[in-house]
Amino acid sequence: MASVRKLLFPFSILYGSIMHVRNKFYDRGLLSSREFELPVIAVGNLSVGGTGKSPMVEYLVNILKREHKVATLSRGYKRKSSGYILLNGQETATEVGDEPLQFKSKFRDVLVAVDESRSNGIVKLLEETPSPDVVILDDAFQHRKVKAGFYILLTSYTNLYRNDMVLPAGNLREPALGAKRANIIVVTKCPEDLSASDQEEIKRKLRPQGRQEVYFSSITYSNEVFSRNRTLELKALQKEPFTLVTGIARPQPLVDHLERQGLIFTHKAFSDHHNFTEEEIKALQHEELILTTEKDYMRLKNEISREKIFFLPIKTRFLNRGADFDEQIRNFVKKK
Repeated sequence: MASVRKLLFPFSILYGSIMHVRNKFYDRGLLSSREFELPVIAVGNLSVGGTGKSPMVEYLVNILKREHKVATLSRGYKRKSSGYILLNGQETATEVGDEPLQFKSKFRDVLVAVDESRSNGIVKLLEETPSPDVVILDDAFQHRKVKAGFYILLTSYTNLYRNDMVLPAGNLREPALGAKRANIIVVTKCPEDLSASDQEEIKRKLRPQGRQEVYFSSITYSNEVFSRNRTLELKALQKEPFTLVTGIARPQPLVDHLERQGLIFTHKAFSDHHNFTEEEIKALQHEELILTTEKDYMRLKNEISREKIFFLPIKTRFLNRGADFDEQIRNFVKKK
């Protein structure tokens, strides 16, 4: 692997240089960004996948929806449609993408839309009745045609952006200098017992600038698994082997969690946002019991018998200073 990275390194220099120039053009106004009067919060990362954007978007929706009309806007990654779509919850993941469908399934009163043009998507959302008073952009840290009022940058504890390289030798979508655009940096998927000294060491590595705040969060797993018409205690799966099906960037933390629960399972791993083929669906239909992620469930729920497929929800939980994070978000929305 190290030798392959060395071979790809010149291409990373080229790609990183292109992204650096692009960012400079936006910073200096040579490329235009559209700004909106209502508060727009962008959630994203510097690396490719696996930082926990979806649970962070859901966390933001939960802290804002009581006082505000909230909308989420995604591009609808790997969907087979195009243009602006406002979800009603009856769509398929193929039509709108798995994550937007997950948001709509969870938050029926929230406006959930997809549009590859975030600028056009916000304009269309503002034409809805009622219109939102805050928009959360999912996976939009590099989408600079819209200038958000507040940027949340996520970086995984096991793969900090300061320890990585730009594509293709590494996993960064742009050079680490892009982190300066963030108002908040959240180190995600941390061990729940991460010490204060370890947190300070990570902060030193990340080198936050100016007023940038750094927070630390972990992923918590539900004690229950869900299907369309049943709820089971996770520990009930100890009684019978099952198949774990994942189409996410980094499934190992989930695998580790299930093994810690003493569960016996086989793991069928697919690529992130995987579109299951007809042959793969037929093979899965022969499994006795399937556990999957909430995102993958959006793709499989209409393909596998409801009696045999369950999903395990996850949530973002801050190790400390969660109230400070919430207050910072609410204050931005109120001031804007």
